[in-house]
Amino acid sequence: MDFLSKVAPELRQGLEVLPVLRLPEDLPMARQFSPPPVDKSDAVLTTERQIAGAEDSEMLVKIYQPAQRGTDQLPALLWIHGGGYVLGHPSGDDALCQQFVEAAGCVVISPDYRLAPDHPYPAAIEDCYAALVWAASSSEQLNIDRSRIAVGGASAGGGLAAALALLARDRGGPAICFQMPLYPMIDDRNVTPSSHEITYPPVWNRANNEAAWKLYLGELAHEDIPPYAAASRATDLAGLPPLYTCVGQLDPFRDETINYVARLAQAGVDVEFHLYPGGYHGFEIVVPEAEISKRAKKGYMDALARAFNR
Repeated sequence: MDFLSKVAPELRQGLEVLPVLRLPEDLPMARQFSPPPVDKSDAVLTTERQIAGAEDSEMLVKIYQPAQRGTDQLPALLWIHGGGYVLGHPSGDDALCQQFVEAAGCVVISPDYRLAPDHPYPAAIEDCYAALVWAASSSEQLNIDRSRIAVGGASAGGGLAAALALLARDRGGPAICFQMPLYPMIDDRNVTPSSHEITYPPVWNRANNEAAWKLYLGELAHEDIPPYAAASRATDLAGLPPLYTCVGQLDPFRDETINYVARLAQAGVDVEFHLYPGGYHGFEIVVPEAEISKRAKKGYMDALARAFNR
């Protein structure tokens, strides 16, 4: 496939600024990268605190909430950052989490879960589950509505959000009212057509995806993979919370997202799905001023607001 000719013209500028990442060799260098500072919204108060993670560890969470809020309990979004399960920090999504607060009138909680390969599966998903349990059990302290807790994330964060919905269902954990795994990394098998199509170096591509899954799964890569590691492997999708997702047509996760959405719908789960032609992985973050990017971001911001006000 001629990748460049398929990219939406307004998104091509983003390909010029994306650094080429080659995993695993570039992982130490990539972890040194600090995201540029974002303009802090006067309407959002951001705080940090340490909570109990999995395996008796401590975990940082960032909390975003309206700076001026009344006494009413607010809905909450547990937002899980992306990074191929091997990179990232909640601070990298500061701007996005502020936008969630303003668009949906909610509290956002973002955990600094442990990363592979230092901490392979199940460290990340267990940390996310611990954050979900903490949010629900701290509802009075946080002044949030336990009946309106959603989970979301993008890319690997989307994969963790989808897996968390499965894990919470199967453990009888805190109720999740809505899930929003955006262009999620949910299938370790890399057998779909889109996983083969996307090989262009600057974007998230087949080579990096294969490498990241090996780093995340560790020794588990040679065994049966549970759905809490790769949600696409789940055989029972009934009883999961309503879902919103989107993906670019030039994203290696296109087909695994489409397949998952179709199976959820067949299992009776309410789903909303959008496919953006000419969009590569994370395009709305890379080129935020493009019309297609504004449309994509507005789509999931509005979906979250609707879910909290059903």
